Amino acid sequence: MKLLLTVLKGIHKPAVYVSHQRCLSSCASGGLLPHSDEPLIVGSSRELVQRLGSQVEVRTAFITEEEERAFLRELESGLKKKRYEFDHWDDAIHGYRETERVSWGAACEEVLNRVRSAAFPEGSQLLGPVHILDLDKTGYIKPHIDSVKFCGSTIAGLSLLSDSIMRLVKEDATSEWLDLLLPRHSLYILRNEARYNFTHEILKDEESVFNGQKVPRRRRISVICRNLPG
Repeated sequence: MKLLLTVLKGIHKPAVYVSHQRCLSSCASGGLLPHSDEPLIVGSSRELVQRLGSQVEVRTAFITEEEERAFLRELESGLKKKRYEFDHWDDAIHGYRETERVSWGAACEEVLNRVRSAAFPEGSQLLGPVHILDLDKTGYIKPHIDSVKFCGSTIAGLSLLSDSIMRLVKEDATSEWLDLLLPRHSLYILRNEARYNFTHEILKDEESVFNGQKVPRRRRISVICRNLPG
């Protein structure tokens, strides 16, 4: 496990590589490919990374380009009817379109079943509609914690079209943080403490730097599954 110094919002803080997560190289499809010896998660301390190790996951190449195209075929016609919004009802999202979907074609349903198997314990009661969030290239998600009234202990999201960086910050101790590199086609999973006690956000393009490397933010669609409060 390598130790490095990184700059977070202008403050030098110690960050820790996570040995089982991997970093990136550019690929022709516009996404990032992982190297086997580099991380996808860095954090403010070794202890925090170890504590949240089972609660924060990034699984690279979870879907293929063809599976991504299957989602886009089902989603684009509906999304194009909407305009990008720049004021969210609780000021959490800037530059977005969103929708929910219950019924899917066979290819997308197969992927969503893989997401459910990977992220949720067998027998979990899941929120019926799948949440679709379309961020414009200039869009971003501000730090927030999803309401515990409407979703349970686990969030799982597919990243389509663009790489991005998700930042988690401890709600009552902002010196504790994790940065997650979310490559295009990856799946992220947040559980339990990482879900309830840490804000999460998607960084703006101009702030999208991971381990000193610029990660260009393009238009990004996330396909998000949640379980019900229990």
